[in-house]
Amino acid sequence: MDKYFIILLTVLSISCNTSKEKKDTIENPKPDIVETPVLNLKQANHLAQLPLHCIDTEYPNRLGQTLGSDDDLKSPKTLHPAFYGCFDWHSSVHGHWSLVRLLKLFPELDNSEAIKKRLLKSISKENIETEVAFFDGEHNKSFERTYGWAWLLKLAEELHTWDSPVARELEENLQPLTDLISDKYIEFLPKLNYPLRVGTHPNTAFGLSFAYDYAESVHNDSLKLAIKERANYFFLNDTDCPMSWEPSGSDFLSPCLEEAALMKRLLPKDKFKIWLDTFLPQLKNPNYKLDVGLVSDRTDGQLVHLDGVNFSRAWCLNKIAEGLPEYKHLKNIANQHINYSLPSIVGDSYEGGHWLGSFAIYALSSVANLST
Repeated sequence: MDKYFIILLTVLSISCNTSKEKKDTIENPKPDIVETPVLNLKQANHLAQLPLHCIDTEYPNRLGQTLGSDDDLKSPKTLHPAFYGCFDWHSSVHGHWSLVRLLKLFPELDNSEAIKKRLLKSISKENIETEVAFFDGEHNKSFERTYGWAWLLKLAEELHTWDSPVARELEENLQPLTDLISDKYIEFLPKLNYPLRVGTHPNTAFGLSFAYDYAESVHNDSLKLAIKERANYFFLNDTDCPMSWEPSGSDFLSPCLEEAALMKRLLPKDKFKIWLDTFLPQLKNPNYKLDVGLVSDRTDGQLVHLDGVNFSRAWCLNKIAEGLPEYKHLKNIANQHINYSLPSIVGDSYEGGHWLGSFAIYALSSVANLST
């Protein structure tokens, strides 16, 4: 009698486990494997047209300055002779970064010599002196903090790592502004008591990630230390980030993923994996899904931000997965996000075209940089 009872229990146990496995498969189906996007010469030539179209376009323009008197009412080109186009200062900066990045990756880029001349025209010694003077002014010391600061340092990093005589001249011309922004970070970070956990320009983790990349590339130990100390203070004890709350209606950054990508840069691999298991434990699930940010109207300057969140999520997911085989499934999610938004940015409305190309290029570069 006992023997038959044990057999019955075994059969029931196997049946229950099989039913549970089937249920899990139905409730958590494996995501479809999508095509891996590639940044090739054809794509590069298309993407180069976006910054080339806008870096000389002075209007419309959002200056974002604080006026001290009537004397401060000047044209964008007068105030910012290096970075006056593309609607606002930070978009102009990362438009220039886009061109540098594409020239660095594709020396055979169409009209490459003309593009180099255009970069030298913008980033001249005299123009950068005027930019520095603006930041040193009484009323604009926090101008573009920290989003524009981050892109300026990303531009400086790209120039520093580009083996080209043109890059050396541009890097030297930009250096006074680069040094100023680096010093501003070092001065500002100890004063920042609370991080900004938002999906738009002031996001602290995004700004620190780009600044840290620059500091690493030029061996700026003072800036690296300032970033590490503040990032650990802000984020080291964070747990259970609410990914289900993202994105907000006009986000172009993911607060949770930007933080995770920053800590990937700063923590040793083993410590990062422990931290990530408590911060975003769901990412380790091979069947994890993350819906893309849906854009309902690409002529709306705020709604089109969600194309940006797709690109920025992709570069964060790829950074997290880099060198960690147990997170390799995140690459497919990154590809899904890129593939959703990439077809829409070339020929797009000016509401997105003046900045989205840079996001696309950085996201596509994150695919190419993966080591696993």
